Amino acid sequence: MPTIVWILIAVAAAAAGGGMGYKYRQDVTEKKIGRTEEYAKRLYDDAVKKAEEYKKEKVLEAKEEILKAKAENDRERAETEHELRERRNEVQKNERRLIQREETLDKKASNLEAREENLNKKAADLTRQEEEISELKSKQLTELERIASLTKDEAKQIVIDRVQKEAFHDAAAMVRDMETQAREEGEKKARNIIALAIQKCAADHVAETTVSVINLPNDDMKGRIIGREGRNIRALETATGVDLIIDDTPEAVIVSAFDPVRREIARVAVEKLIMDGRIHPARIEEMVEKARKEVENQIREAGENAVFETNQHGIHHELVKLLGRLRFRTSYGQNVLKHSIEVSHLAGLMAAELGADVQLAKRAGLLHDIGKAVDHESEGTHVTLGAELARKYHENADVVHCIMAHHNDVEPQTVEAVLVQAADAISAARPGARRESLENYIKRLEKLEEIANGFDGVEKCYAIQSGREVRIMVKPEDVTDEGIKVLAKEIAKRIEEQMEYPGQIRVNVIRETRSTEYAK
Repeated sequence: MPTIVWILIAVAAAAAGGGMGYKYRQDVTEKKIGRTEEYAKRLYDDAVKKAEEYKKEKVLEAKEEILKAKAENDRERAETEHELRERRNEVQKNERRLIQREETLDKKASNLEAREENLNKKAADLTRQEEEISELKSKQLTELERIASLTKDEAKQIVIDRVQKEAFHDAAAMVRDMETQAREEGEKKARNIIALAIQKCAADHVAETTVSVINLPNDDMKGRIIGREGRNIRALETATGVDLIIDDTPEAVIVSAFDPVRREIARVAVEKLIMDGRIHPARIEEMVEKARKEVENQIREAGENAVFETNQHGIHHELVKLLGRLRFRTSYGQNVLKHSIEVSHLAGLMAAELGADVQLAKRAGLLHDIGKAVDHESEGTHVTLGAELARKYHENADVVHCIMAHHNDVEPQTVEAVLVQAADAISAARPGARRESLENYIKRLEKLEEIANGFDGVEKCYAIQSGREVRIMVKPEDVTDEGIKVLAKEIAKRIEEQMEYPGQIRVNVIRETRSTEYAK
């Protein structure tokens, strides 16, 4: 069969198949469209139904809201009306109250007007009565002055003078009684405090001298100490500054010096030389240097022990060293360091009893005689030197004042200064504390007064402060103000020539002029 026929057959078959396929797809599509339209219709109907239902619900909710709003408005309106009624009632009450108050005020104003009229009448009556009383009083005063022959001011002055006189008399009697009672109680309390302090601080006393005795193993040692042509003894005296007294005293050499430290250095050096056995100038110088170092150590330890015993730490190391020097210093045979320690304890005990500053009193008591450590080296009294040393090493101003006042060089201004004075006197006055006998002490005071009374123009004379001051009252008609200066110098010069005494003596000349008249 020809090819074209086959092609035509194929084309025809394809056309037939396509037509059948198209028809089938068209039928299927129509069916789908139909089902879709039905589904869409059902959706539409459901949506319409739901919209109607939602509309009904919203309408119902809107109606409910409207009803609620209406009810709320009704309630607020009711409350507003109630509040307005209450305010209206309150305003009405206030109006009634104001009306009543106005009525009351009107009544009070009427009463006040009536009272004011009465008061004006009474005031007028009182004014009239006062005028009458004043007139009568004037008449009475005039009559009294005529009868008494005194004016009003004179009579008043008489009464005032009498009252003042009686008041002065009563006050003077009261003051006298109070002073007597205070003096008796003060003396009793002072005795108790001092007795208690002395009992608590019972110290031993040994009188010391200004010489030291060195025991020798045999009398041959004296010749070795003297040396050939006296060279050893001269070397000793030159190196130590003391006097070696070698006399007929068996097996003993006496060391004499006013400086106790030098005396102690010499004593230690001689004892070391005796023990060593080699005595010649070079060895002497070596031993003296060793003895000086040893004594310096003793001085430092003595000062530290005194500070520790009195519990007064913080004292400058130079003052501590000077305290240690007092160990070798004596006053009338009394060891000054032991005396200072005892004064510190006594002053502290009395300060504790009186409620004063215990530490200040003890510190001032310990340092009150510090000037005696240098009084043989510097000019001035031990009081002045001690105060200068305390200031130099930055001690408290109160401590300096106590040092200055312990012999009344200045007037005591504090309780602690008075206590240091008392403690110093107690320590020095203990039996056996000082070697000077009572007879010699009294003789020295009598000698002072005798010298002063030997000058013309002297009226009275008193030796005070244990002989440290002589107070002289002169006759003002015999001695002028310029003359008392000359008299004081002459008395001081004669005391220096005729007496021996420790320290210094103050000559105080007083001239007083009095004028007396008698009212008759």
